[in-house]
Amino acid sequence: MTVDDRGAVVIGAGTNPLPTPAPGLRVCVVVPARDEEELVGGCIAALSEQRGVDDVVWEILLVLDRCKDRTGARALEAAGGRSAPRLHAIAASGTGAGVARAEGMEIACRRLEEAGADDALIATTDADSRVAPDWLRRQLEAVRDGADAIGGEIELEPGEAGLLAPGTIERRRREHAMRLRDVVGDGPVEHPHFSGASIGVTPRAFRAIGGMEARPALEDEAFAARLRRSDIAIHRLASVRVSTSARTDGRALRGLSRDLQVGEWIERRTWNGGAFEVGALAARRNVSVSVVIPAREVAGTIGTILDRLRPLGDAGLYDELIVVDASSADGTAEIAAAMGAEAVDENEVLAAFGPALGKGDAMWRGASLASGDVLAFLDADTIDFQASMLTGLLGPIVTDPTVDLVKGAFDRPFKAGDEELPGEGGRVTELIARPLINFHFPELAGLAQPLAGETAIRRDLFAQLSVPVGYGVEIAMLVDVARRAGAGAIAQSQLGARQNRHQSLRALSLMAYQVLAAAERRIDRGGVPGPVILPSAGGHGIDRVMPPCEERPPLATVERPASFIA
Repeated sequence: MTVDDRGAVVIGAGTNPLPTPAPGLRVCVVVPARDEEELVGGCIAALSEQRGVDDVVWEILLVLDRCKDRTGARALEAAGGRSAPRLHAIAASGTGAGVARAEGMEIACRRLEEAGADDALIATTDADSRVAPDWLRRQLEAVRDGADAIGGEIELEPGEAGLLAPGTIERRRREHAMRLRDVVGDGPVEHPHFSGASIGVTPRAFRAIGGMEARPALEDEAFAARLRRSDIAIHRLASVRVSTSARTDGRALRGLSRDLQVGEWIERRTWNGGAFEVGALAARRNVSVSVVIPAREVAGTIGTILDRLRPLGDAGLYDELIVVDASSADGTAEIAAAMGAEAVDENEVLAAFGPALGKGDAMWRGASLASGDVLAFLDADTIDFQASMLTGLLGPIVTDPTVDLVKGAFDRPFKAGDEELPGEGGRVTELIARPLINFHFPELAGLAQPLAGETAIRRDLFAQLSVPVGYGVEIAMLVDVARRAGAGAIAQSQLGARQNRHQSLRALSLMAYQVLAAAERRIDRGGVPGPVILPSAGGHGIDRVMPPCEERPPLATVERPASFIA
């Protein structure tokens, strides 16, 4: 046992230095904590005020997860120097709240087994939660009545919950109703909760299921699944109550705080694009706007798009319109020029970097020519383009100085012959981008169309970003902006429905590969993009295709073309 430089008594997890359990020990409460000096005091104080349970029969195991603040010292202060219940601060050997909880519960189980208590209880709560005064007594009563696993009812701290958007609270209510249906038959059910803020389990059940899996997050859900597989009923009891923080900046990668964060983002950062009127928006804007359209063989759609954009330019909504053409053979550039756009060949812009290699490269080169404070990128192959798509895209970034990037949000139908299937478009989004975001970047999970080409971004921010040359540009932009400015700097605007021309599955496979390559770079996985091996037609051989996955440097580091206006 040592005293750290902040005054907290800390026991090294790997050295087994805990004192011998008291002979009457029946309860161990595990509290994982990471940098919780502001809230851990309330947690420990609430635990110390338990009624109906003798202090000598239980103890607290505070498992410190890489704390850089006074969490341990604050917990000891909150315990009030009392000799009981005993508070042991343990340095976790792993990383993440779930790992700390699993480690603490394993230690708790060993200590209770050593004490020889048949009706013992391993309980756990979170450092940002406050348990009710009868929290332990109610669980011990349930154990005496035959319960081996107990989930307490979790309520949001009223003061913090009052700061959340009404839509966030309503969404939580709907989710609870669905979860309640899902757990019917899982055991006595008075509420849907079984989360780290309030779990109780007997040592015999803990051993029977092989303990708790040491996961960085969502360890409680995995624990519930283990109990179900072993036919151990979970008693979800309303009498076991906990109030937990409704903050949106929790320490775990996933869990309640992340769910609330995404819910708040959806409520506060989603705009109705149709609510912006052209004249009013043009009169209100105090930033210059450049519209950049990367284009490749889109003679069938570019004319309509430019025709519908022209009145917006006449009304003063944007200052310049640049079509970056990929040397199209179908007359795309000629149509664009005839309609008054500045049409440039992508290979002639920043030519020192060689031929352009894809959509992201065209956007990067077009941005180098743009003079606007805001860059509005539009796809050139949208079949049903409406002028409101641009007004809706620009609305949030023009009217709200806290918005740095706007993504278009659409309903994406899929046309199969004459049949239109609502919501079935955007296959790369649904099969690659959305799973990737939920797995690695959950703070962005509220985006309806993360790969939408309709994007508005402040030019000075775009100039700081590394830009994938191909289809990885959209996910890269989102992740990089979120890391630089936070997810709150990103907004989405509902722009109705959008129909793009469909590509073959093989083309979509290569597009998905580029999205994956851009994401891999941003999660430091160290993967090196190489050729994609695809079965050739008929399955009698293979094709090796190398999608462009390199990235262009930030424009802020590149010498601009002479025509660039700083």
